[in-house]
Amino acid sequence: MSRRSLISEALAAVANEPTPLAPTEADATAAAAGRVNFTNKRLEAFGEAARIVKRPTIRLKPAECSIWPGNARDYTLLDEHRLRSLIDSILAEGGNRIPAVVRRTPNGPLPYELVTGTRRHWAISWLNSNHYPDIDLIAIIEDLDDEAAFRLADIENREREDISDLERGLNYKAAVDRFYGGVQLRMAERLKISKSQLSRYIALTDIPPFLVSAFHSPMDLQAKYGEKLLPLLRDPASRTKLEAAADQIASEQSFRRSGDEQPISGVEVMGRLLKAVTVKGRVQKASIAAGNGKAIGEVVKDQQKILTLSLTPSDLSTDAILEALRPVIDAARIRNAKRR
Repeated sequence: MSRRSLISEALAAVANEPTPLAPTEADATAAAAGRVNFTNKRLEAFGEAARIVKRPTIRLKPAECSIWPGNARDYTLLDEHRLRSLIDSILAEGGNRIPAVVRRTPNGPLPYELVTGTRRHWAISWLNSNHYPDIDLIAIIEDLDDEAAFRLADIENREREDISDLERGLNYKAAVDRFYGGVQLRMAERLKISKSQLSRYIALTDIPPFLVSAFHSPMDLQAKYGEKLLPLLRDPASRTKLEAAADQIASEQSFRRSGDEQPISGVEVMGRLLKAVTVKGRVQKASIAAGNGKAIGEVVKDQQKILTLSLTPSDLSTDAILEALRPVIDAARIRNAKRR
């Protein structure tokens, strides 16, 4: 068997084997036929490489590695609870069974940069800080440029269930500009994924923070939700309703977290957001009158309790108009206080 780099083989093979970004009916058919997906074969091959090809592995401390920022996974989101099963597995086996991939950084602050194996790096770092300082990170050193490193990390990350669609979207959005001249089709062809799938993930990054905050975790915000929310955000009226509903849901999520209650699921969040825009309820209208009793405008309250004020041109002073609006605003505040 050739001593060619296992990583180089993986990168070359993915160029010839279409690997969908998300499961499709074709995937299910292929799985039923007994096909083993490429990612699993590559991960299994790491162990074979050490025995058959005798690829050299090294043992190092996580503190010797910086984390390559081109990986989709957000290192800051990792914690003991999220990685508990991996920590237990590494502890039982005395190390990570599947080597991480690092590259040398001659001019960097640390000797190595981690390309793949972020979860393994975090877990071993945690163990080193919690009574197991002798456990090392097992890694393979590869000479990769940034684009090859990105493709390799993507191969591994596609099958990971604990990377959010938003993380993937942010990663792809940065990569398409950095490596592919901003051309999504070129990137899709290079990664052997469909352009429509790639577009859905990148489009998810346009979801504003006020909507993201309505979800308990970024893991709950799926790419398919973006297809429903983004068109609604383009309409000012719908956007206003979405923002009001999202603020209310975010407050409830925070309250539940403080009381150790079950969070509102992603499916329920989506249902409530869409209902806020699509459900038609009774609209209440009332005139806004000046001190002389003359109507100077109208206040409309929709089913989401949102007030819309409209004023007609008049000769009244600013102070007089504000005085006419004061009882309308005070009434709304009183009703809101009673609901609380």
